[in-house]
Amino acid sequence: GQRDEEEEHHSLETFTFYLSEPLSKERVEGFSDGVYAIVATLLILDICEDNVPDPREVGEKFHGSLLEALSVYGPNYLAYFGSFVTIGLLWFVHHSLFLYVTKATRLMGLLNILSLAFIGGLPLAYQLTSEFAEKSYNEIEAIQVSCVTTFFASIFQFAIWTTALLNERETLHPFARYGGKEHAFMFAKLALYPCVSLGTFFLTCLLSEFSTAIFHLMQIVIPFAFLALRIFVRVSLTVIKTMMPLSRRKVVLLEEEEACLSPTETLS
Repeated sequence: GQRDEEEEHHSLETFTFYLSEPLSKERVEGFSDGVYAIVATLLILDICEDNVPDPREVGEKFHGSLLEALSVYGPNYLAYFGSFVTIGLLWFVHHSLFLYVTKATRLMGLLNILSLAFIGGLPLAYQLTSEFAEKSYNEIEAIQVSCVTTFFASIFQFAIWTTALLNERETLHPFARYGGKEHAFMFAKLALYPCVSLGTFFLTCLLSEFSTAIFHLMQIVIPFAFLALRIFVRVSLTVIKTMMPLSRRKVVLLEEEEACLSPTETLS
């Protein structure tokens, strides 16, 4: 009976602490970079296979003008560049995240694999948004699938950051911990894609006629939003730092005034 209890207690401890065991950070980064590179390559292979004009069509339909023939595939090229920018920015966020991670855990590795699974679905989302006719019900659903894919790919990155914060002394660089220099900007950067993709999804449900324009606008605006975030966080931190000394000075002055008063005056 005692042996069974000891074995059960040991198995529970092993199960409880299994996900917090260390994992090779270098292998997580190497595997992630390989997935991002393959996904980006699949995008250009898809566009070269299906979106290149035939020489006969260029000569017959477009009177030998290659630029006119390429303009027909303009929406497909726009969807390609938007998807490539999305992959590039998600890789940039992933790189920034693991730049401050000093030690990875098994749970962080599991969340990273889940994020990469949805990253691998971005070429499928590109194919869906470029294949269906404009302003059709299928195109709206394809755009919503792209928003959902981007949301889950980014929310699992945010989950990695949250998991690292739970054991920040062991897993995070001091600059990125609570109150660190890069903590506020890292939090805003990881929350940007989940918030924007979720907002775009609901906007496409409400404004279905403008779903395509909203989706492409999201893909164009987000790179500039990263720059705006950096400026906004720096300005906000500067304002907070200037206001904190003022509030501390007021507290110190009040304490000095109370120290100068008699006990009866203090009570009154």
